Amino acid sequence: EAIETSGAGIEGSLVVGRVLTMDPEPQKNGKTINWCSVDVGPELNAANGTGEAGQGVGIVCGAHNFKPGDKVVVILPGGVLPGDFRISARKTYGHLSAGMICSARELALGEDHDGIIVLPDDAPEPGTDARDVLGLGEEVIEFEINPDRAYALSLRGIAREAALGFGAPFHD
Repeated sequence: EAIETSGAGIEGSLVVGRVLTMDPEPQKNGKTINWCSVDVGPELNAANGTGEAGQGVGIVCGAHNFKPGDKVVVILPGGVLPGDFRISARKTYGHLSAGMICSARELALGEDHDGIIVLPDDAPEPGTDARDVLGLGEEVIEFEINPDRAYALSLRGIAREAALGFGAPFHD
């Protein structure tokens, strides 16, 4: 039905970050935000204007499903998320937030918006491009299988249909 490229529309620095600190701050509107310091790699910490080598950048985050030490996905100022959502360093909730910790929905990877993406402990070090970690940039073929095409419900059937559709050789 379609060929889509995961992560299409994401531009700029999308990196692995490590949460160094997380300070919950209740707001007048009843919401609690987290003022976080996030290590985004030595070069990016210093270049981002709010962090120095060995320190992280300050980011305001409304999610609560992570803790200090967790590795997360961060988009830095100058980046663009799907839907032409431009990221800039801006003052919010009394802090200069220099980026955004991302959820799956913000990256157009799914509809989950209950919290941000927490990467496994063995994820690469802060500052590493997160596109490879998340498998972004890969083409995804979307099939709609009609019930009267039972042969296409198997991996072999999908491979045969894809080969036929793209004019590629198929070897069973």
